[in-house]
Amino acid sequence: MRRKPLFPPPKNAAGIRPRHKGRQLRSVLTENGRVRLQRIRWAITGESCTTPIDAMLDRAEKSFTRGVREMLCRLNQSSSSFLKTAKNIGRLASIDISGESVRKLVESEGRAVTKEFAKGRFDVGWSAADCVVEEPTAAATSSTSAMLPGSEVASAKPANPSGKPGKTRIYVGCDGVKVPVVTDVEKRRRRKTIKDKRRRSGRKCRPLPAMRPGADQQYKEARIVTAYDESQTHRLVMSTRGNSETTGRMLCKLGTMIELKQATETIANIDGAPWIRNQLEFHHIVQEINLDYYHLKDNAQKARREMFGSDEAGAAWLEKLMSVLMEEGVDAMLAELVEQRKSVRGRRRKALQQLLGYISERREIIRYRELRERGIQIGSGPTEAQCKTTTQRIKGRGRRWDFENAESMMNLAALDASNLWEKHWENTPNIVA
Repeated sequence: MRRKPLFPPPKNAAGIRPRHKGRQLRSVLTENGRVRLQRIRWAITGESCTTPIDAMLDRAEKSFTRGVREMLCRLNQSSSSFLKTAKNIGRLASIDISGESVRKLVESEGRAVTKEFAKGRFDVGWSAADCVVEEPTAAATSSTSAMLPGSEVASAKPANPSGKPGKTRIYVGCDGVKVPVVTDVEKRRRRKTIKDKRRRSGRKCRPLPAMRPGADQQYKEARIVTAYDESQTHRLVMSTRGNSETTGRMLCKLGTMIELKQATETIANIDGAPWIRNQLEFHHIVQEINLDYYHLKDNAQKARREMFGSDEAGAAWLEKLMSVLMEEGVDAMLAELVEQRKSVRGRRRKALQQLLGYISERREIIRYRELRERGIQIGSGPTEAQCKTTTQRIKGRGRRWDFENAESMMNLAALDASNLWEKHWENTPNIVA
């Protein structure tokens, strides 16, 4: 019995019905392996051929399903190379794909995430109203006074058992990270090597694509911006390869996405870099800016090593100095350093002078005693941690990137760190290139 034919495609605007051009094979790579099918091609004189059934199978009419792309992005996060990712997915899911195809797919997804972050319209699923904190009691403050600065609040979890609106607090962080990039000289050398290899093979090959310009140096600085609550239950991380002004605009978008202005308290713990402070103040991102305690202590450590070397007296000097800072304030610390400078010469005097300059320039944003009394964190540890996790994939032996692709990889890691991975893939088209 003859099979009933399918309905022919509709006529075009001129009223012409397309002609049957035969059947053509097509394959789609899915998480269950490659699926091959045949469909009819239709054509009209003067127009290109169409395959209407493709639009019924997938809107994007491309070759990789959403499941495959997500699997590749997940595996790539903890892999050392795209080729390794291709081998792993081949072993785990029997999906045959080349390392070059993995690279194109993963970097494409990263660029899509970067665009969403740049628009500032990403639905993060939480806002400042959800970041309620529990007021520290006098007993809790006294019991944790002997702990490391800031650690007493790092372990505290916000609680609001009554369900009534309470005080909300959000921390904002920003820092720069070094990214290994491919220089223009390295690109030209690689291109010459490929051409020489092709010439020796004697085979006719497809021309190489136009070369994109490389970087002028081996490392470029990218920027990481973060926002998180007291317990880091809510967190948003983004990265950019733009300059300080671009980072400032990204901070504004971050604030809009989480409704930062609605929070009762907004605090930025920063490492003291002038450009970060300038952007925060220029855009009025937060209410208070604080110098990270451990960056200040690190600078005091440098002065100690210069003055005392490995002598145990240096440890006692540092402990006393930080005690004065925490108990009496930054002015008392500066007075102590000025007094000590009078009795030293040479290398020791220079070390003290450098420490005095560092603290004096940042005196207005050093308020550890006040912040501790209010139960506020004084360390930028969460921001420093995100600087490591977002660059874990792009750093390593032999790894070099185009700066744009490095930004894409960092934003994929930032998506995962922001707990937005599932939300992103739920809103992603099923099949794209």
